[in-house]
Amino acid sequence: MSLFRVDSRSLRVRLLAWLSCTALLVTGTTWLLHGILLQDLARDFLGERLEREADHALEQLQQDPVTTPPTLDSVSRGYQIFHHLYVLRLGDDTSASDNRWRDVLAPLLDETDDALIEVNEDGLHLLVFRRHFFLDGEAGVLLVGEDFSRVEEGLATLHWWVASIAGGVLLLLVTLNLLAVKRGLVPLQDLRNQLSELQSGVRERFSLEAPSELDGLVTQLNHFMDEIDGRLKRSRDSVANLSHALKTPLAAVTQVLRGSRPIDDARRRRLVERLEEVHALLDAELRRSRIAGPHAGRMSELHRDGSRLVEMFRVLHPDKRFHLSLPDRQDLRIPVESQDLAEMLGIVLDNAGKWAASEVICRIEVDEVLRITVEDDGPGVAEEDLPSLGQRGMRLDERHPGYGLGLSILAQLIPRYSGQVRFDISPLGGLGVELTIPIKECLR
Repeated sequence: MSLFRVDSRSLRVRLLAWLSCTALLVTGTTWLLHGILLQDLARDFLGERLEREADHALEQLQQDPVTTPPTLDSVSRGYQIFHHLYVLRLGDDTSASDNRWRDVLAPLLDETDDALIEVNEDGLHLLVFRRHFFLDGEAGVLLVGEDFSRVEEGLATLHWWVASIAGGVLLLLVTLNLLAVKRGLVPLQDLRNQLSELQSGVRERFSLEAPSELDGLVTQLNHFMDEIDGRLKRSRDSVANLSHALKTPLAAVTQVLRGSRPIDDARRRRLVERLEEVHALLDAELRRSRIAGPHAGRMSELHRDGSRLVEMFRVLHPDKRFHLSLPDRQDLRIPVESQDLAEMLGIVLDNAGKWAASEVICRIEVDEVLRITVEDDGPGVAEEDLPSLGQRGMRLDERHPGYGLGLSILAQLIPRYSGQVRFDISPLGGLGVELTIPIKECLR
């Protein structure tokens, strides 16, 4: 049963279904139009021939009015073999190639226009051309007709032959569609094989020679692999750094606790300092581990996240005034992961709140870039010390209360978004921090 099972979720089945339905629709429509146009073409062709025959008969009648009706009557014997007929009325006299058509076609003689007329009688479909004329001042009407039923039978046979040919063409199209779809999906099979190789460790990145439509997919997958490798490397580096950094303080604490000497106030302070150092290191590495980066596929609601953070710091520092300036759009979303935005903004607001005398100003602007500016009225930092803020590996700065540990994390986080951090002296007298991240504005 599995051989005949159709997977409705299969891309191959969907493409084949759509292409086959399209081919069937086009072929069927073409066949129907063929039947309609073929019948109209045959009708017009026979109509023109009947018109020419009528003109020829009138020429004969004008040349010899006496002998033409008998001539037409004798010729009508041959007409009947070819399913032709005529009815002639000149004055009060009416003649016909077959008397049975005299009464049937008599109503057509009273019409005043020249036209091609279709007549259905006794299962026959006639095409009759009516021509009015004058002969020696006397009005006349000539009807020349042909049995169209035999022609229609031939057209129907031809039409069904065309249907057979169209069915063969449709089958050929479906076969070609099957081959085209199979060939077109080869890059997806190659991608699947490379995924298996990636899982087994045979390859590290995708190197697919794919159609241009898959370029974005391959690029994003490679970015995703780069992100995974980066996170793995950061995790290993963090564990290694943490292990190395914790050895000394933990050894010192262990030695004090195992020793027989009494723990006086001085040793207790040093012990507390060592434990606070361990706590600071753990906190720093945990904060670094939460960095998601720009490829996490998450967005932040600027008004909601920014307002929450500022409200939180107003509670933490009730003696400080926090001013927040945001873009006018309330539904503005930016392609920065929410936790990363909270980390960026939280670091600079926390440091500003600690050092400010009474006031912190935060401005957030969005155009081609996300620009976050935080200023405080604290003691600030000497101009010659500004370049050293946030430098990696400066353990003394990381342990210093103030602009140290958080800014070093910020200095690692911002480059992940291809952004920059700039430190300057604030117009309020304290430290001014400007974060710029290139983004494209995204609408909900």
